[in-house]
Amino acid sequence: MVISPKVRGFICTNAHPQGCAANVNQQIEFIQSKAPYTPAGKAAAPKNVLVIGASTGYGLATRITAAFGYGAATMGVFFEKPPTERKTASAGYYNSAAFEAAAHQAGLYAKSFNGDAFSTACKTQVIEQINADMGKIDLVVYSLASPRRQDPVTGEVYSSTLKPIGSSYTAKNLHTDSQVVSEITVEPATEEEILTTVKVMGGEDWQLWMDALNEADLLSEGVQTVAYTYLGEKITWPIYGHATIGKAKEDLDRAADELRTQLSAVGGSARVSVLKAVVTQASSAIPVMPLYLAILFKVMQEEGTHEGCIEQLQRLFTECLYTDTPRLDDDHRFRVDELELDPTIQAKVEAIWPQVTTENLHDLSDFARYQTEFLRLFGFGVEGVDYAAETAPQVDASFSSVE
Repeated sequence: MVISPKVRGFICTNAHPQGCAANVNQQIEFIQSKAPYTPAGKAAAPKNVLVIGASTGYGLATRITAAFGYGAATMGVFFEKPPTERKTASAGYYNSAAFEAAAHQAGLYAKSFNGDAFSTACKTQVIEQINADMGKIDLVVYSLASPRRQDPVTGEVYSSTLKPIGSSYTAKNLHTDSQVVSEITVEPATEEEILTTVKVMGGEDWQLWMDALNEADLLSEGVQTVAYTYLGEKITWPIYGHATIGKAKEDLDRAADELRTQLSAVGGSARVSVLKAVVTQASSAIPVMPLYLAILFKVMQEEGTHEGCIEQLQRLFTECLYTDTPRLDDDHRFRVDELELDPTIQAKVEAIWPQVTTENLHDLSDFARYQTEFLRLFGFGVEGVDYAAETAPQVDASFSSVE
């Protein structure tokens, strides 16, 4: 079949296997171009890495950086749709298949589990495989983004919401399919919605993973664990800060504090890592973010400071995780979002924000780049790929399925 993008609103319902592979290979080449990766000071390089939420965005970039920057063995966990004869797989499935193929060709250990990372069964199977193949883990990365979570003990299903707290919030919003700029009003969350969002997006599952690994004696001396988050600034604060997501982020900080105390027994640490705004499947669904990103891209491109997932992760590893002088904020978080939050950048974004309309969208923002990066998530618009060619949706993949 000839595979073309099928976009509905803020989602793309299909993916291109060769395009996804090309995108993965470009990220690998970027990481390899920055080698050699030598930890600064006394910091040790990663050897065995577990990435929970490893198939797209920052999680995929993490796995690529660990493997092709440091030669680490990696275990990835994700929940992705496999292909059929008539339908493509999800992008993360193709990404992970391409990553594993490249890792194996390079002689690197890479194993993946496709299933519900929130479940006890998934944790058990992953831990059994780690124990059989890898030994103790020295880096655990939590990069999971999901709209819902089933409690592994009670079976109750919780759903997250993207709402402000206390009062409604009205702001500009970009309808990416129609390219219309209009106002959107989001009503305030109820107490129940706040609690359920924290259950899905907070630190509880991160702690469950770390507890399970610790009980299995699979955490190495000096182990590090990080969970990814985004904080943003003035424009995004009402939806990311004083909002349901903000409460979930506070819970991530709580979990990091508790994990740091627990891991001190083995000389380990736990931190939240704050990363910059990028186009992801999750951010595309959040009110305000597509327009903010389109403006931010224009400003940062002009300043020469624009970064994507792989550039951010390369800096996180070299400037925070594997150096004796990591960049930390007052709340003990790793920070590599400083280029986005540069006062000059934010002032320019804030100056453009009230001026942008449907008519001048392409003049005052880089919406074209936003669209390009969005489609690249699904393997479309990647250089060197023949999108007019007949393409089979099936690819070779040896992922383990969670029973």
